[in-house]
Amino acid sequence: MRQTSSVLYIAVDALIPLRRSSVPGLDEFIAALDHEGIPAVWLTSRSRLQFDDPRRKHGHTHPFIAEDGCGVYLPEDYFHLRPASEAPRTKKAPTLRLGRFTCIPVAQPLPAAPEALQTLSQDTSVPVVTLRSLSPRELVQNTGLPPREAELARQRDFDDIFFFAGASDEQVQRFLTEGHHRNLQFRQHGVLWSAAIGPSVQRCIRALVKLYDRALRYHAHTVGIATPDLGASLFPFCERTILLTDRKSQGASQEQPGIPHVQTLPLHDPGLWERLMAAIHTRN
Repeated sequence: MRQTSSVLYIAVDALIPLRRSSVPGLDEFIAALDHEGIPAVWLTSRSRLQFDDPRRKHGHTHPFIAEDGCGVYLPEDYFHLRPASEAPRTKKAPTLRLGRFTCIPVAQPLPAAPEALQTLSQDTSVPVVTLRSLSPRELVQNTGLPPREAELARQRDFDDIFFFAGASDEQVQRFLTEGHHRNLQFRQHGVLWSAAIGPSVQRCIRALVKLYDRALRYHAHTVGIATPDLGASLFPFCERTILLTDRKSQGASQEQPGIPHVQTLPLHDPGLWERLMAAIHTRN
C-alpha cells in the first residue's frame, strides 16, 4: 500500500443514485485518487450484491461499508493482514467470507434481524411486509426498480427491508420505540425501512482505521465526504469533514450540530472535483 496522508470515507448514495446517472466527473475523481494513492472507502445503504455494479462501473477497488454500517467488506488480499477481532469476549467470528469479500461483521448477520422483526410485529400487532416475502411482481411494484435490481435489493447479509402495511403514525412510533428497546436499529429510505441488530458506522470506521494504520505503519487522517442528508451518520467519526451541498441544501449546509470545522463545497459546481482534491490535500 502506498503512503498517503488521508483515507477518505465517502457516503456515495447521493453521488451514485439507484435510478439516475452518477454525478458528472465522479469517474475522473476516482481515477485521480487512485493515481495519487489515496484510498476511498465508500459507504452505502445498499447490499453487497446491489453495490457490485456501481463498484465495477466506477473502478472502485477499495473497501466499502454496506447496509448502513452493518459490515465492512474487504477486497481479496487488499491489506494482506488478518483483521483483529474487536470484541473477543463476544465469541463472534472476527471475519466472514461473503462472495468475493472478507467481511468484518458489525451487525448480527441474517437471520437475526428478520426473526427479531417478525417477533416485534407479532408482539406489537403492527403489520409489516418484508421484501423477502413479496412475489417478483409485487417486489417490482413496491421498489420501483427493474426486476433484476429489485431482486438484488432484497438479498441482504445483515438487515431486513420492510414497509408498514396500513399502520397509523401512532402504531409506527410504538413499533419503532419497542424495537429500539430490543436493540433493533431502523433506517428509513422513503417508504421502505431497514432493520438490523447492532449496525454502527463508527465501529466500521474504527475497524478500518486500525487496518490502515497497521498496513501503513502510521496514522492516516480520516476525511469524511457526504451530502447533507448523509453527513450526520458519518461526520462525527471523522477527523476532517467536507460537505457537498446542492441548491436545496445550501441554506441548511452549516447545520451540522456537534461537528466542528465542516468545509462546504457546492455539489454542482463545474470545478467541484478539483476543489475537492485541493481540500483533501489541505491540512487543517
